[in-house]
This record gives sequence, structure tokens and C-alpha cells, in this order.
Amino acid sequence: MTALKQPSAHPSGKGGPRRPRVARRGVPLPLLVPGLLAMAFLLVPLLALLVRAPWRGLPSQLTSTEVWQALQLSLISATAATAVALVLGVPLAWLLARTEFPGRGLVRALVTLPLVLPPVVGGVALLLALGRNGVVGRWLDAWFGITLPFTTAGVVIAEAFVAMPFLVISVEGTLRAADPRYEEAATTLGASRFTAFRRVTLPLIAPGIAAGAVLAWARALGEFGATITFAGNFPGRTQTMPLAVYLALQNDPEAAIALSLILLAVSVAVLAGLRDRWMTGA
Repeated sequence: MTALKQPSAHPSGKGGPRRPRVARRGVPLPLLVPGLLAMAFLLVPLLALLVRAPWRGLPSQLTSTEVWQALQLSLISATAATAVALVLGVPLAWLLARTEFPGRGLVRALVTLPLVLPPVVGGVALLLALGRNGVVGRWLDAWFGITLPFTTAGVVIAEAFVAMPFLVISVEGTLRAADPRYEEAATTLGASRFTAFRRVTLPLIAPGIAAGAVLAWARALGEFGATITFAGNFPGRTQTMPLAVYLALQNDPEAAIALSLILLAVSVAVLAGLRDRWMTGA
């Protein structure tokens, strides 16, 4: 008597769980029409930017001094703001995810407030805190002679203020998903809490830190409201690409389109870099 041949657990015969088949049916019209309208609403402006771009004159626009100054300042300030967010945001995310203290929910809400706060309001708040007559700024000016508003350092601070919450949220979520027993095992073996964090936790949450850093960098690169309010719009010193786009739109629309294409390319690159984290195959 011949033994029955067991069917393969995987369609390819290599083993593994079988993916359930999902019946594909027609899309209801009440869902199809609004979905297509939403897609058009989001994509048509981007396509219009590509269609109306001065492709022939684009090389000369991108090689102009003003564009390169804005591009260089944007890249440097966004990178510096991301570094500030990493140094301060990762420990803050660890505190929110791993420690218990009174008012932790309120602190989390306040930390994420810049996500929904209008950027101009954030710039005004920075002026009131770090300006020459600000709550902290007056002491910085009197004791150390440090003036932050309308300087390149002010650009970095404004961008870090609006970008850090993206990093904190990403890292905190990764920390909550990570098993804390690894840290506890390291501490029982004699490691200090900081050593356990440095040698055990950081490698575990490295993908979350990388994703948060990319998001923070992209947000810092596109910051406008807080930057122009706190740091001003001085070419070569505080004029980043979003500010240059706003200024060029009034005097040189082709230069504004060229700068907008750069920011669009950066945004697409960010989404492509995060596709494994956010996007799943059909």
C-alpha cells in the first residue's frame, strides 16, 4: 500500500506557512469615486510641478549662487538639527518608554505638541524663550554674549524644535515594542543601566532610530514657519531652501520651481528609504 503524499505547506514547495487567499471583488462605487478623487487631489499638484518645470533651463537654475547657498545651508542645518535631535531625543524617548514618573502622559503630550503646533507659533515661542529679551536668551546674552535669533545657529534650533518630536515618537514606539527583559538580564549580570542601554538596547532599536532620524532630517529640511520667524530670511546666513522658494516665487518663478523639485526629490528619497518600514507588498 503506497503512502499518501503530503501536500507541500508552501506553494513553492519550500515549506513555510501558506498565505491565505483573499477574494478580490469589485470595489463599491461609493468608495471608488472618493478614493480616485483623493488620489487626484494629492497627485495632480505634484504632476503639475513636473509638467511646468523649466527642464531646459534647470541646469542653469541649479548652478546659480543663490540656489547653491540655500541648498548648502539647508543640508548643513538639517543635518545639525538631526544631530541635536539624536543627542537629546533618544534619551527622552527612553525616559518616556522605560521609566515611570508623575505626569508622564502630560510630558509626552507636550513633547509631541510641535507636531500639531503651527510652525509660526513655534517660532514666536522660541523668540520669547531664546531672544535677546527672552526668558533664557537674556541670560545667554548677558553671561556668554550668545545671541541666537537671526543667526545660522537659530536656524538649527528652529529646525530641531519642529523635527525632534518625529524622532522621539519613532524611538519610543520601537522601545515599547522591544523586550525589556534583555536590559534586565544585562543588569542582573552586573552591567549598569547605561551600559545595558548602550550595549543591549541601542542595537535592538537601531532601525527605529534610523527611521526617526530620516524623518527628522526631512522635516528639518522642509521647515519654513519657525525658521523665518526665529532666524529670519538672510541669504547666505539663514535663508534655507523653503525660504528661498518663497522669495523666488515673487521674483523668479523658474528658480522657485527648481528649488521645489529638489525638495520633492528629497521627499521621494525619504519615502523610498522607509519603504521597508511603512510599505508592504501586495
